[in-house]
Amino acid sequence: MRTPRQQFGTASEALAASHLRQLGYRILETNYRTRQGEVDIIAEDAEVLVFVEVKARGSFRFGSPKAAVTPTKQRKIALAGLFYMKASGKMGSRIRFDVVAIDTTSGKPEIEVVKNAFQPVFG
Repeated sequence: MRTPRQQFGTASEALAASHLRQLGYRILETNYRTRQGEVDIIAEDAEVLVFVEVKARGSFRFGSPKAAVTPTKQRKIALAGLFYMKASGKMGSRIRFDVVAIDTTSGKPEIEVVKNAFQPVFG
């Protein structure tokens, strides 16, 4: 049985994927997990391979959704992305790291896509 927090996360990721599709992204993978970390959504936007972190908040008690993508989280996403590129034969691809921030504090989800939210950090 999933906790309410897990259900909120799953619903938020589905909402983000739907929104990205409307913007023209082609979803390749969701919840891609490796020992290095997890990428919520892997997509293509035109000719660019995009690794997307989804952050949603029902309150700002723990800060804004965008602020939750810390340098440690960025590193884990970048490492998982590198693993994906190696495993899928996409090492020569142009890449980008986006964040989808979802604010549900008003009751109606407000979605913001932050393109090039961060640069990969390895080390």
